Amino acid sequence: MSSDYTDPTVKRFIRERGDQCAYRVFTSYQVGWYVLLFAAAVLLVLYDWLYALTIINFVAATFYFSVIVYKCLVVLLSVFRKREITISQSAVDSLTDEQLPVYTILIPLYKEPQVASKIIRHLNEMDYPRDKLDIKLLLEEGDDETIDACDAANLPECYHEIIVPHALPKTKPKACNHGLDEAKGEFLVIYDAEDRPEPDQLKKAVCAFEVEGEKTACLQAKLNYFNPYQNTLTRWFTMEYTAWFDLYLPGLHALGVPIPLGGTSNHFRTDILKQLGGWDPFNVTEDCDLGVRIHAEGYRTRVMDSTTWEEANSKVGNWIRQRSRWVKGYFQTHLVHMRNPFKLLASIGPKDFLSFLLTVGGLSIMLVLNPLYWAIGLLYLTLLTIDFAAGNPASEALAWKMLYTDPTDDPFWSGVSVIFFVVTWVLVCANLLFIFVNVLACHARDYKRLIPLAFLSPLYWVLISLAAWKGFWQLFTNPFYWEKTVHGLVDEGEDADSAVQDVPED
Repeated sequence: MSSDYTDPTVKRFIRERGDQCAYRVFTSYQVGWYVLLFAAAVLLVLYDWLYALTIINFVAATFYFSVIVYKCLVVLLSVFRKREITISQSAVDSLTDEQLPVYTILIPLYKEPQVASKIIRHLNEMDYPRDKLDIKLLLEEGDDETIDACDAANLPECYHEIIVPHALPKTKPKACNHGLDEAKGEFLVIYDAEDRPEPDQLKKAVCAFEVEGEKTACLQAKLNYFNPYQNTLTRWFTMEYTAWFDLYLPGLHALGVPIPLGGTSNHFRTDILKQLGGWDPFNVTEDCDLGVRIHAEGYRTRVMDSTTWEEANSKVGNWIRQRSRWVKGYFQTHLVHMRNPFKLLASIGPKDFLSFLLTVGGLSIMLVLNPLYWAIGLLYLTLLTIDFAAGNPASEALAWKMLYTDPTDDPFWSGVSVIFFVVTWVLVCANLLFIFVNVLACHARDYKRLIPLAFLSPLYWVLISLAAWKGFWQLFTNPFYWEKTVHGLVDEGEDADSAVQDVPED
């Protein structure tokens, strides 16, 4: 299979990782297992369709609800047992230039000439000696506009352009592996084109790596948005990001379980990253996969209290492309690491294994189930509302009864009703927890203006599920296709720097 790919970094990753690589969506073992499960379900339906539907619904509803409950409990843990790494300003100020190691910064750029100059400007504002920076601009062969924009930027000596040869797959992780091969720094970080890291973030990372010791392979800085109030979509997106990076990931940190990395502001020990083989070039959420691999190899990821500001996607179509890629990549990560589930269980232990299932695969499956549950729940609630408004007696109710009450009950509708009832209440409880987490997120960053919209966040959940179905479909039809996210969508005339002023301080 590796002979089909000409890029040397891709061939090397396939050779070193074997089946632990996403270049195959399913192994033959996985296909056999899923076919066996499907056949068992079909046989059960043929034997007793209502019994089969009850079992399948019970398993799905339990898993569905477990994912959201787990997320809620992890968020609460981060509130009451904060374990993220906080570096004092005095520790940062005490560092001298001579003490600081060389730091590699990777900047993947593709079809982004309008934002190339902005990331260069923000990196130039970083509080780190220029002679200790090794900045790699990762540019794609054939992307002449972005290459010309970087050439015209009058780059300082610490910047180096790396032209990634045109070869499949054409993904961000493949470009990052080219940058890793030429990295000179003891530590390495990735920033996206629109990122605005806090100026002292590199120094905080140096201090944190020193405090945490050699087993800490990665530090995940927090991500948030500099345009939270641009429109309704950016408000919801900001709530979600705040819940994820300010509450959920710190909670996973406190539990000591695998942490799925964000796509930017990951700080690594370069030697460990090279030892792990870098990023999977076929995985479209390579950061999530790498976070699991770091943990499985006995290293740890920690969450660092430093923020990188990004641009929240403000266009629905562009947002769906981005989100569908994320969900597709989470499915890829789940499938890759579940190719040998017993080996994974043995290497990370039961607690971490369960967390992986609920955080990666479980979250993706929940999003795919969501539209079905919404359809069932809304239908059931509509029928109940009609019955209540019309004052229908139980014998004439449009909504089906919950349980048998006498021998004349129709067993078909009575049985289906139990299933619909379970789905409806699982959906209601899950949405209440979803709202609760988003309200906590608004308090975490003092986003008081977002709290009223948190009560409408189930509508955002529906939008996420639409993107999830697109990503799920692409898993089978176009698994390695990188849905490009267009950056630089802040309204013309709105200075991005002024947008930052609306963001509350940490």
